[in-house]
Amino acid sequence: MIKTDPDPDPGPTIQQGHYVRDPTATNKRSNNVPSIVVPLPEDGRARADTMKMEVLGTLGVLANVLEWLGTPSQHGEGYPGSSLAAGLGDTVVLALYDYEAMNAGDLSFQKGEKMTVLEKSGEWWQARSLVTGCEGFIPSNYVAQANSLETEEWFFKDVSRKDAERQLLGPGNMIGSFMIRDSETTKGSYSLSVRDADELRGGAVKHYKIRTLDSGGFYISARNSFNTLQELVQHYKGQSDGLCQKLTYPCRVPKPQKPWEKDAWEIPRESLSLERKLGAGQFGEVWMATYNKHTKVAVKTMKPGSMSVEAFLEEANLMKTLQHDKLVKLHAVVTREEPIFIITEFMEKGSLLDFLKSDEGNKLPLPKLIDFSAQIAEGMAFIEKRNYIHRDLRAANILVSAVLVCKIADFGLARVIEDTEYTAREGAKFPIKWTAPEAINYGSFTIKSDVWSFGILLTEIVTYGRIPYPGMSSMEVIRALERGYRMPRTDNCPEELYDVMMRCWKIKPEDRPTFEYIQSVLEDFFTATESQYQQQP
Repeated sequence: MIKTDPDPDPGPTIQQGHYVRDPTATNKRSNNVPSIVVPLPEDGRARADTMKMEVLGTLGVLANVLEWLGTPSQHGEGYPGSSLAAGLGDTVVLALYDYEAMNAGDLSFQKGEKMTVLEKSGEWWQARSLVTGCEGFIPSNYVAQANSLETEEWFFKDVSRKDAERQLLGPGNMIGSFMIRDSETTKGSYSLSVRDADELRGGAVKHYKIRTLDSGGFYISARNSFNTLQELVQHYKGQSDGLCQKLTYPCRVPKPQKPWEKDAWEIPRESLSLERKLGAGQFGEVWMATYNKHTKVAVKTMKPGSMSVEAFLEEANLMKTLQHDKLVKLHAVVTREEPIFIITEFMEKGSLLDFLKSDEGNKLPLPKLIDFSAQIAEGMAFIEKRNYIHRDLRAANILVSAVLVCKIADFGLARVIEDTEYTAREGAKFPIKWTAPEAINYGSFTIKSDVWSFGILLTEIVTYGRIPYPGMSSMEVIRALERGYRMPRTDNCPEELYDVMMRCWKIKPEDRPTFEYIQSVLEDFFTATESQYQQQP
């Protein structure tokens, strides 16, 4: 989807077909065109030779024509064979944003430019511009298949109902802002999400199922059907016709981050310019830095001796396979010599703990605090599904983006720390107040001990960063837990949220809920009694 102001209608384009390549064909221009022999009786052998020569001649001319058509640099995108130049079976994509090449081998392009994808590999694809004829690597999240729904600025692929609400209620969107997205519940169907007015909560989002006709059309209300989603959008832009609001502008979202540089895992220390110290922790410092003079990153510098390089690399290679919108992306490492550097995506608002104490954070209303909790539960549900554990879940290890997206950081890092002050329960650095009793007493860390920690994290969020068990030392907390003590509910904590906390603090790990369950409770915290979708108008 193009997330900037749409260009004027460029007019009709040739629909790119999808064909299977001949597995025996190559891209070499010197290839001989295969001959075609038509079986004939013996007495027709002379005529067969003549027919063979005629077919060869015809195919040779056709090959020359296709070779001429396949040279976009000579003709530009508008020449008659521009679509054929993509090659039979090649994918043609449309640029959703401008991209300026930053690395050797990258391909620069402008929004609206068409390209042929030559090879798909990870987040960087090799492509050829149908405008310039140049080849290079392109970020795959900056393009969409030409003539597909994804090129429409109002279409959001793979966005959940909850994320649709977060985005539509975000900065820059107004009443009537909308998106069409894939249905979560019905494969191949769509949903329309529209921002509505809500005096109590500052805004609300209504959702409508888009139903399909057997003939291929679409409708929200049975009295109005449309051949395409584009026609449906145009209709409801002109009138609300039963919707909560008339559609105004497609949902505005920030330009996506470019994927990390291809194959840049172990990077040179000198490629990083440390610019501003963001904080200091028990095992090192966190800096805002620039990589190769063009990409802003966060760098965690680990104190020498705090971990084994071999153990860290083993864990880091696993950590980088955990890719999710609610997990901080691990980009690269510097491990050839100490101190070890861990390079991650940069999160503008810093840690959730610091943000909650800031002038901006300590004014957030309860619904936003619940939303933060739901986002963290979503990330932990992914970790749970992947049979991984965090071991150190607390507000200090959650980072916040410019648009208030919460992401989990430092997952798995606690396992490779070798500092006895951290690994021993009586150590000064051990996070006793966040740790489940079985992990304190027996070193038994599981996803269920993470659930306990999440309950403590909820108290940090609802109290805007207050230290858990205020006024109690770590040893006092241990003794109190053994007696069955649990933190009491604060005045601003809803009973329903406190119930979630108490479930997280069940003494038997198996009695604690899953993160998947916690996510569902928190995402529907204010809408549990409302219909998820509006009735058709």
